[in-house]
Amino acid sequence: MRSSMRSIMLAAVTIIAAGAGAQAFDQSNYPDWSGQWKRPAGIGNQWDTSKPPRRGQQPPLTPEYQAIYEANLKDQAAGGQGTDPTYTCIPDGMPRAMNVIFPMEIIIQPNITYIMIEYLSMLRRIYTDGRSWPKDAEPSFMGYSIGKWIDADGRGRYDVLEVETRNLKGPRAFDASGIPLHTDNQTVVRERIYLDKSDPNILHDEVTTIDNALTRPWAVTKNYHRERNPVWVEAICAEGNQHVRIGKESYMLSADGYLMPAKKDQPPPDLRYFKQTGK
Repeated sequence: MRSSMRSIMLAAVTIIAAGAGAQAFDQSNYPDWSGQWKRPAGIGNQWDTSKPPRRGQQPPLTPEYQAIYEANLKDQAAGGQGTDPTYTCIPDGMPRAMNVIFPMEIIIQPNITYIMIEYLSMLRRIYTDGRSWPKDAEPSFMGYSIGKWIDADGRGRYDVLEVETRNLKGPRAFDASGIPLHTDNQTVVRERIYLDKSDPNILHDEVTTIDNALTRPWAVTKNYHRERNPVWVEAICAEGNQHVRIGKESYMLSADGYLMPAKKDQPPPDLRYFKQTGK
C-alpha cells in the first residue's frame, strides 16, 4: 500500500508542475532518477557501510564526544537506548536520513527536488533556484537544503546534484549505534548525488558531514539500487511502538500493557502526581 504521505506529496508535486508550465521545464535536461531507491541487499544501516557497525565505524569523534559514545554503548548493552533518540519516533534527521532504512523516491522539478523517504515520512526539499540561505528559518530535523545541478560530463545535460544542508535541530545521531552529533546543531552536510556511469540503476551519494563533535569532516559514500516497478508500504513508527520515555529514562510497555523496566534494576518513574493506594 502506498503511504499517505507519498500520495499527498505526489499530488502537491503535480499541482506545482502544472503551475510551472510557463517555465518550460525540460525533463530531458535532467537525469532519470525515477523509481524506488533502496539500500543494497545485505547492507546494514550503519553510517559508513564500508566498515563494520558500532565501534568498527571508527568515527572521528573528539575526546569529549568519544566519551559520550562509549557511555552510550554501555547503556545500550544494558538495555537502554543511549544517544539514539529515534525510539521515540522522532525523524532520523540529516545526515542519518540518507541511510534510507525504508526506500526513497526522488522527484525532480524546476527549482526544487524532493526526496521522499518512507521511514518516518521524512521529506527533503532541495531548492535549486539559486536562493541564498534564509536568515530566520525555523531549524528542523531535515534541515534547509540548497542544491546546484552540474553538467559534470560536459554532455549538455545535468548529471550531478550538489547539495548543502544547514539549519538542523536535534537530538540526532549518525545511526542506531548512537554515534552522536554535537548538541550545538551547527552541522553542515554536503552531498554529491549521481548515477553510476556503468549502471544507471545504481545511485551514489557522497556525503560529507562537518560537525563540532568531529575532529575532521567525515566523508562516506552511500549507494542505492533502483526498483523500477516498486511496491510502497507505510512505515509508521508510532504504530506498535513499545518504547516509553519518561524524564531521562526509557521504559517498555509489556505485552499486557503495563510499564516495565528496560534495564536491570532500573528505578520506576516518579509517580508524585498519581494517587498512591495502600497495599
